[in-house]
Parts: sequence; C-alpha cells; structure tokens
Amino acid sequence: MIKGILQFGLTRSAVIVLGLAVFCAAGFAAFTKLNIEAYPNPAPVILEITAQAAGLSAEEMEKYYTIPMEVGLYPTPGVVNIRSTSFYGLAFVRVTFKYGVDYYFALSQATNSLTQNVQLPGNQVPQIQQSSLVGEIYRYQLVGPPNFGLTNLRTLQDYVVTRRLMTLPGVVQINAWGGTTKQFNVDADLAKLEAYNITVPQLISSLGNANVNVGGREIAIGQQSVNIRGIGLINSGGDDDVTKGYKVQDIENIVLTQSNGLPIQIKDVARVSVGYVPRLGIAGKDKDDDVAAAIVVMGRTQHTNEIIPKVQEEVAKMNSDGTLPAGVKIVPYYDRSSLVNVTTHTVLHNLVFGCLLVFVIQWVFLGDLRSALIVSANIPFALFFAIIILVLQGEDANLLSLGAVDFGIIVDSAVIMMENVFRNFQSTPESRLRVLQSLADGYWGADPTASHGHPAPGWTERLRMIFVSALQVDKAVFFTAAITVTAFVPLFTMQGVEGQIFGPMARTYGYALAGALLATFTVTPVLASLLLPKHIEETETVIVRWLRRSYTPVLRWSLANVKVAVAAGIIFLGISTLAASRLGSEFLPALEEGNFWIRASMPPTISLDAGTEPTRKMREILLRHPEIITVVSQHGRPDNGSDASPFSNVELFAPIKPFDQWPPRLTKEKLTEELQKEFDEEMPGVTLNFSQYIQDNIEEALSGVKGANSIKIIGPNLDVLEQLATKVSQEMAKISGVADLGIFHLVGQPNLNIRVNREKAARYGLNTGDVTTVVQAALGGTSATTVLEGDRQFGVVVRLDPKFRQSIDAVREIKVAYSTPSGTNAYIPLSELADISLDTGALFIYRERSQRYIPIKFSVRGRDLGSTVSEAQTRIAEAVQLPPGYRMVWSGEFDNLESAKARLMIVVPVTLLLIFVLLYSLFNSLRDSLLALAGIPFAVGGGLIALFLTGLDFSISAAIGFISLFGVAVMDGILNITYFRELRASGLSIAEAVFNGAEQRMRPMLMTALSAGVGLFPAALSHGIGSQVQRPLATVVVGGMFIGPLLLLIVAPALRKIFLSRERAASPEATPAAAPPEAAH
Repeated sequence: MIKGILQFGLTRSAVIVLGLAVFCAAGFAAFTKLNIEAYPNPAPVILEITAQAAGLSAEEMEKYYTIPMEVGLYPTPGVVNIRSTSFYGLAFVRVTFKYGVDYYFALSQATNSLTQNVQLPGNQVPQIQQSSLVGEIYRYQLVGPPNFGLTNLRTLQDYVVTRRLMTLPGVVQINAWGGTTKQFNVDADLAKLEAYNITVPQLISSLGNANVNVGGREIAIGQQSVNIRGIGLINSGGDDDVTKGYKVQDIENIVLTQSNGLPIQIKDVARVSVGYVPRLGIAGKDKDDDVAAAIVVMGRTQHTNEIIPKVQEEVAKMNSDGTLPAGVKIVPYYDRSSLVNVTTHTVLHNLVFGCLLVFVIQWVFLGDLRSALIVSANIPFALFFAIIILVLQGEDANLLSLGAVDFGIIVDSAVIMMENVFRNFQSTPESRLRVLQSLADGYWGADPTASHGHPAPGWTERLRMIFVSALQVDKAVFFTAAITVTAFVPLFTMQGVEGQIFGPMARTYGYALAGALLATFTVTPVLASLLLPKHIEETETVIVRWLRRSYTPVLRWSLANVKVAVAAGIIFLGISTLAASRLGSEFLPALEEGNFWIRASMPPTISLDAGTEPTRKMREILLRHPEIITVVSQHGRPDNGSDASPFSNVELFAPIKPFDQWPPRLTKEKLTEELQKEFDEEMPGVTLNFSQYIQDNIEEALSGVKGANSIKIIGPNLDVLEQLATKVSQEMAKISGVADLGIFHLVGQPNLNIRVNREKAARYGLNTGDVTTVVQAALGGTSATTVLEGDRQFGVVVRLDPKFRQSIDAVREIKVAYSTPSGTNAYIPLSELADISLDTGALFIYRERSQRYIPIKFSVRGRDLGSTVSEAQTRIAEAVQLPPGYRMVWSGEFDNLESAKARLMIVVPVTLLLIFVLLYSLFNSLRDSLLALAGIPFAVGGGLIALFLTGLDFSISAAIGFISLFGVAVMDGILNITYFRELRASGLSIAEAVFNGAEQRMRPMLMTALSAGVGLFPAALSHGIGSQVQRPLATVVVGGMFIGPLLLLIVAPALRKIFLSRERAASPEATPAAAPPEAAH
C-alpha cells in the first residue's frame, strides 16, 4: 500500500501540489470556524435543581423538599451521584450524570423524574437551572443617573435587558445580582383592623378579588360582533403610573367592607407604598455598596466564540438605540473572550516559535535550507489535518489540546525519511547506482519504476532515488508512528476529570500524527522531487562535524569500557530516581485566568444588612493594591436561587492588570500572601479562600464544596458532625502548607419558634392555619395579588406594621381574630394561642448519596498537595477517632490526583507491553526489542531531573509529558537497531556494526530528539496567562529529549555490544525493514 502511495505521488506531483494547496485553504477555513476555549470543561453533565419556600428552616427544607427531590431523581437513567444543600428557604440539589451522557437527554430524563416522582408542598414545581460550570461568560453592571434608583435599574434589568439577551441563541440564563425588586407593600395597622372588625385573611382576600378581569363572551350589535370585557384590574396604564401614584391610589381605594353606610377602604386600615421584595443578596463594586449587576450564562453545548460576539453586539445596540432610558448604560466588567484571546495568543506564540526552532534544527543538521523547508512543511499539514477533523466532529480546541502538541514529535517521521533521502543524495555515484540496483533486484518486490530493464516513462533517476529512499525507511516510519500513537493509550483510557481535560489533547495529537504520517508518504517525497538538487555535496555542517568529532572518542571509550559506561547509565538512573523522590505532587497546575476570586466567610448568623460594612471593608483592602483593576462583591445569593449561599458568604471578583505592568519581583503568589496578611489583621474571624473565577466554579461543582480541597465527615447527627469537624480542623491548622482552612458549620441558626397550641386554638374555634396565616402576614408578608404595568408584573404583599416585627415581646402581642357567638370578631394575643421561644437550629444541611455530611475546606500554598495531604491523613488518623456510623472522605484536587495515579499505574505498564509487542513484530527478536526500549528510562530520567531543577511538582500534566517521551525514545532505538542489522547484513562484525551504527545514526537520532525538545521549548519557558498547565508537560519533554539521548548515545552502544556479542554470523533475514547492504552507506 505504501509503495502504491509513493508511486502515485511521485508520478503525479502536480496533483499532489494542487491537492496540498486546496487542503491548506480548507484547513485555514476550518481554523476560522474552530471554537477555542481557554479550558476544557472537566465535569460531566451536572443539573442544578432548586425549590424555594420562604420562611422554612433548613430542617424543614430538607424534610419537605430536598429528600423528596433526591428520592425522585435517583432512578433517573445515567445518574451517578446526587448532592444537596438545604438551608433557610432554599433546597438546592445538584445531580451528576456519568461521563458521556448527552446534556439534553439528561435534562429530559430529569424533567420526567421530577414530574412523575416528586410531589412538593403546594404543588410547587422545582426549577432546573440552565447553567454550566464554565457557562458564565459575561458580567455587566447597569449604571444610571444618581436619581434613577436601584429599584428602577432592577426593573430595567428584569423586564428589558434580560428579555433582550435571552432572545440570543445559546444564552440560557441571566442571573441578576443586586438592585431591589419592586413590589407594593400593604402595611396593616392591627388596631384599625380590630376597630373596623376586619381580619387579616379578609384583607388579603379583598385585594385579590379587587384585581380581576373577566370575559363575557360577545354580543351582536347590528352586524358586528362585540367582545364583552369586565375590567377590574388595578389601574393598568403606562409605566408612569408609579410616579403619578395611580397604582398606589387604586390599591388604597379598594373597599373592604362598610360601616354605618360608609365604605371602609384599604387606606383606612393600612399604609400602601412602593417598596421592594426582601433581599437575598447585594452586589457592590469598588466604592459603591449597592449596584445592579448580572451574569450572562451560555448553555453547556454552546461555544464562547459564537455567543460572546452576539452578546457584545446586543449590548451595544441597547446602549445606543434608545432601549434604555437616558443616562442608563450597560457597562461590562468581565468578558470571557478576553481570557480566550490571551490564552490563544500564548498558545500560538509558543507554537510558532516551536515550529521555527524545529525548522532551525533541521537546517543546522542537514545544512540545506530546502530540506529543512520540506520537513517543516509537514507541520501546517498535520495541524490543518487535525483542525479539519475537529471541526467536522464538532469538537472544541483549548490551550491543552493545541498547546501541548509537540510538532517536533509530529515531524519525526518526515525527519527520518528526509535524512535518508538526503544521505542517499550525498552518496557517491557508485553508491547511488547500488541503491538503484537494489530496486531493480526486487528487494522490495516488483519494480514499478522500470520496464524491460530500462526506467519506466516519467521515472527519472531522481524520482527513483527518492522512491527507494522512502522504501528503505517505510517500516521504521510506520512503526515509529504506530508506537507514538500507542504511547498515548493512557490518555485515551483516562476517565473522569483527567479524561475530560486530556482526552481532547489525545485526540488532537492522534489526528495530527495521522496527518503527519500521510504527509510523510505523499507531500514529503513530492516536495523532495521538486526542490532538492540532483546531487548534494557529501559534506556535513560545522555543528554536525563538531558533534561527530566530539562523539567519536566518547563512543570509542564507551565500547572499550562497556561496564563503566553501563554503570554510568545506572548511576544516572539512580540520580533521576532520587530526584523523583524529592518531587512534590499535585493534580494540575492552576490555569492563570488573570483575576482573583475570593470567598469570604463571615460569622454564620450574620444578617444581610449587617454584612454590608464588612463587605465594603473587603473591597477597600483589595483596592489598595494597584495591581487590581476593580473589585465586584456578591454578598448572599441571587433571587432565583441559582447559588446556594447564605448571608455570611461574600464572593469578590478582582481582575488584575497584565503581569508586565506589575512591579519587579512581585508575583501573584506574593500578592496573595500580602492580601491574606491584611485580611487576617483587619478582619479577624473572617475566613478566606483564594481562587479564580472559572477554577472556583469547577472546584465547587465537582466536589460540592466551595474550596479547592475538602474533607467530608459523613454521619447522621449534626451536633456530632460539628464536634468532629472542630477536632479535624484543629489538627489541619498544625500542618505546614494548609491555607484557607474553614468549616462549613451546620448548626447555630437562631430560630424564633411559634408552636400553635391546638387545644387552646380550638377553644376559640381556630385551627392552626388560621393562626399561621396571621403569623406569616405579620412577620414575613403574604402575597395577595399581582399588579400589571404593561408587560411587567409586581407583587402586592400584605404584612403588619413594622412595630410588630421588632422584638419577641411585640410578636407575642400580635392579635389573632376569632368569631364570637354574636357573629362579630374578637381578638386574642398570639401568646395565648402558641408557645413562642428562641432557640438554635441547623444553618445548613449538606447531603451526598442520601447521607448528611459536614465539609471542611482547605487549600495548599507554599507546599505540594500530595505530601501535605499525606501528613494530614496521618495526623488526623492518630488524633481523631470517628464513632460508629461516621466516616471521612477526601475530596477535590487530591481525590482527582489519586484517581488518576491509580489508573496510570495500570494503564502505563499495559502501554509499555503493547509497545514491546509492536517492537517484537518489527524485529522478531526479544533482545532487539528490549534494546529498543532501553531509551525510555533515560528519557524519563531526563524529564525527572528537569522537573526537579525547575522546582515543578509532579502532576498529571507532567505524566502526559512522560508518556509523550515513550514514542520518541523508542523511535531512536528503532533507528539504531535497524541500522545495526543493516550493517551486520553487509558483513561487518558486531564491534564494527555497533561502532559504525552509533556514529552514523548520531545525526538522525539527535535531529529527532532535539526537534521533539525544541518544539515545546517555548512552552517550557513561558509564564504568560494560559501557560501554567502546559509548562510541566513541556519541561518533561524538553528535559527528556535534551538529557536522555546524550546518555543513550553513550550507554546504548555498550548495551548492544554486551547483549549482541554472542551472535556468530550475520543474518540478513533478521532485517525486515532494512535496505540492502549497499544502501546502508
């Protein structure tokens, strides 16, 4: 097959060149359509489901809402885990599906489960939040004139801006933060109600009855049909009704009853005003404590580069087309495209410079510009090949899938072929004749380039030389490519988080390798036939001559002192093993996003208003540092319940300036330490968690805890869980490297309990509902009806005068009406009907897999994750004894690291076995196969030393770098063993074959190794945004390819001499991939 491909290409070069031009054009077009994300979404499909019930405690939310939703959702196909959070007024359930489940399938099945299996109080329908981990792509603030007001801004947000943005394809949710949601308050005076003999339920009912439109079908007037409408809605004129007081007046004039022939209206017993819904969260920005902000969320299956331009365009339209009132503007302060652009620039910068370095290596070693260009031409071909497949399959690219592809490795196949073509073109006329004669002798089967002893039409000597040169190395090229792909088997078998992160990279690498292999047998020979001169002088470049002069005496010494050379190799491996033992470990380096995302936890029982001043102080501390551009705070949670956060939770978003604008020697790590110190000094009692925007969302969604790492203590009793968490936290605080330590407390929420005494209530003809209706209206407010203003809806809420909500004694004095035998109403204090007391209950109830747990969150700074957690596990196991029925699990980055390491411990040995099988199928020799594998430990050792010298931890990214080394290390072994067999077949002794083979293969071996190393050299040195995840991988490859081959050039010949010294005679049959003897020179 390969021979046919070569024959077709060399005889139809015009077709190949034209096809290459068309292919490159198609590749460029595909690149413009390729969606590039900053970071792959590492999570499976996760659905967030909420239910809200104002006034219910955490225990009640768990009992009536959370547990029914959990039970109903577990039978859903594809569900692997359910986590939940219950606290005051909110049940938040997070459903995790197994990897590979389609998002819309999961959404449909979850909806069916909720509909069929879940029955909530009041027939409430749970809400499925349309969000994703990395879906928050755009944040903005709505800014208006000083006199415009937060309520008007929030109204614009809810009824104008949100509706416009939701019309954009791909936008699934707008989460509004801050501002005040308008409502009409009817504050009843209990004394006046009593004076007019009106009860609270009557007041609520009258409001609803006075706000109704009805239809009377139609009547015929003459020849026309006229619709009949009974209009009873509260005044529904234009939006100006509020300023003119029409709505308030309409509500005030509603008639409740009559007394002595006079109507008793609402204004006689209550005060009507325009107010706002009790707030669940407040947004602040810089020096402004209260702003109207919002977050644009795209769907899980959508693409950033498609959605953000549409959002930007729509925002620009609303700012300019009169949609917003004069002076009101939408001002963005976060745009995901900025991060995508910066990371893309970093990746492309590294790619371009890596490709240029690969080109320079080819030029330096071959000494021929055209040969270097031919090899480098494979890079765009392979890249475009991968991009076209990505676009056709609808896959995204990201900084790892593109930036971690080493084009030095990609072009190794072309390097092998071009080096052989170049060597044959440099040979003497006699040697060239012998090479061509081998073709005529049928060494590779029938000769398609000749007819009756003469060259076939169109087959010049030049084409025949290229043809035979390609055939000489076709098996070596094919097997090295196959082995390189096999080396990536661990990436293809990765599951979970690491599979989501590195799977796209593995696929992209595979596509690029396939493209490079195709180009090697099509583009490379054709370009060689068009660009190379007829004869190349048999000279070596200055660098190659210097390297050969330096290497030859070292090689002679190695072969004369084989035991010493092997011992040197063993010592090197020992040193690298020692370096490995000193390495720390982490799951993945954090991708630098160019911002801080700081979670601050205040005392758990703090009220929303009381948290305003501390939140302002937090922003002030951050703004002292000129490296921070702006600070936006989120205190509490959004009204739609999309974030399960209490009033004690503050989240601070702080974008930072580019690092080249920072003072010298100031790093983000040092700034973090300074900020931590300032917060500790000025805000004692506030615990912090430093992270980044996307990273924080991912950490929370994967582990269910707001923190990079967490310990979950699982058990039934909340008080016992609190005690155990305190002990564990105390031990964790003693461990070096532990930062951002904090307990998510479960108990301590003050509750005012009003327990209706059924017997006492029954004496007055009351049931519990009669009493609790008054309690709800008095303290929380009861929604009576809805007022329409054009296409906008606002609630009308009945509540008692604020004086009844100011103390427990005031609550006890709330009057409850009951009917007397005479038909009139009488009133009795609430304290006569209910037991009223203040106690503490649950703040939060966290659940996972139907069990309660308490989370303890922590980060690791200034130390590696693996050793820190290992020490923590030992210390906690010795100091904390868990009662029966309680257990502890570690979650977050450490759990992901352990899972990935366990899988690699199985898959990597299997991969090495597969590589060995491929080698054995090539050489049909156990010794040759093992000798070809000898390069792997030296390459791995070089990578370990590089990690140690650069101070990087071992991570899954570094592990991928080691896997990348397997293919190149084995490639060098294949080249050397194959050439050794060629020389043996030509009649040379073992000693001569070992020496000549090592000396002659020095150039291609260094070319392939250095090409692989320099391809990622820019990424290894890069410190820009987006480079963090690439750097360990690149460092390993650079170290492995720069250090490993140098040792292998010394040790491998000694190993071959030792293990092959007992061969008694040459065996040409053992050379399945080789050229005939003459072709070896």
